[in-house]
Amino acid sequence: MGSIAESATLAVDAKAKALKAAGRPVIGFGAGEPDFPTPQYIVDAAVEACAVPANHRYTPAAGLPQLREAIAAKTARDSGYEVAPGQVLVTNGGKQAVYQAFATLVDPGDEVLLPAPYWTTYPEAIRLAGGEPVEVFAGTEQEYLVTVEQLEAARTERTKALLFCSPSNPTGAVYSPEQTAEIGRWALEHGIWVITDEIYEHLVYDDAAFTPIVRAVPELADTTVVLNGVAKTYAMTGWRVGWMIGPADVIKAATNLQSHLSSNVANVSQRAAIAALTGDLSAVHEMRTAFDRRRRTMVEMLSAIDGVVCPTPKGAFYAYPSVEGLLGRTIRGVTPTTSAELAALILDEVEVAVVPGEAFGPSGFLRLSYALGDDDLVEGVQRLQTLLGEAR
Repeated sequence: MGSIAESATLAVDAKAKALKAAGRPVIGFGAGEPDFPTPQYIVDAAVEACAVPANHRYTPAAGLPQLREAIAAKTARDSGYEVAPGQVLVTNGGKQAVYQAFATLVDPGDEVLLPAPYWTTYPEAIRLAGGEPVEVFAGTEQEYLVTVEQLEAARTERTKALLFCSPSNPTGAVYSPEQTAEIGRWALEHGIWVITDEIYEHLVYDDAAFTPIVRAVPELADTTVVLNGVAKTYAMTGWRVGWMIGPADVIKAATNLQSHLSSNVANVSQRAAIAALTGDLSAVHEMRTAFDRRRRTMVEMLSAIDGVVCPTPKGAFYAYPSVEGLLGRTIRGVTPTTSAELAALILDEVEVAVVPGEAFGPSGFLRLSYALGDDDLVEGVQRLQTLLGEAR
């Protein structure tokens, strides 16, 4: 346990909230958390569920049958392929699904290809399973999208799995249907498992399209685990409902693990998730419209800073600018040489919390979530413009 790094995104968010609680005017771009309330019809379903005695008891570790059926139906609706409810395991948030996927598939010494920049939890979950994360980095010149050639160069006889995340946390990059299919066919050819994180599926912009890798390459269904949840789509981060979809034997093994680890997800949260998945997507579309507006504002403002390069994200709710052009320059008497040092300077000088690139791979980048109010977003980036504009 001592070798595990804490979640950098949660650490930044906690520090920002602590400073705000102390009366400091901190603006936090750290947490990947929509600022909207959970839609009311979902809350109403939870309130109603609280009064039902059956929800006060243990239920199956794999999840309420009605929720597993709803997830299967939602997969057919949104992803375009069929799964059986028995191929679904309901977890305590998407993060538990990530942990259990690696714990189920990865043996000690196995290598997992990890396109970078990556979400901060992936490498720790791989290591907890005894595996070795193998970073495959794509920078701004590739718009943070790795190629099959890069993956093939990193493949060895110990390669067990590939982590695939599109739309991406932390970069907002989205693989095209053609790129997704090419990667899927490569994984199939070499017998490599795919663990695909699809939790940002409904948050795509401009001409981007979410492409489920199993729909792109149906033959992958027997060697793919899909990770998802209600947190980002329905503004339900605190409700803690995620899921895994995969081959029946994998899901059975992961369910056995969960039966000892945490048992069932809270029933009231599961009832709320049923309402979310069986309701319409109008509230989701409204949130996406707001995210899109904020995305364009943030990219425009960040790109106006000398030394910052900010590819336009096509999905999720993050911008991932390169700040390599600012490192080694002096700002208010301090000369940061890493993005971690720059992020610390930003928090100290202008009380803006951002997550440094070291949390997601190489130094030289910052992650900023635009899942916060428009006024705070503009004020926060204006503070960055003022501070970073002083770099000499």
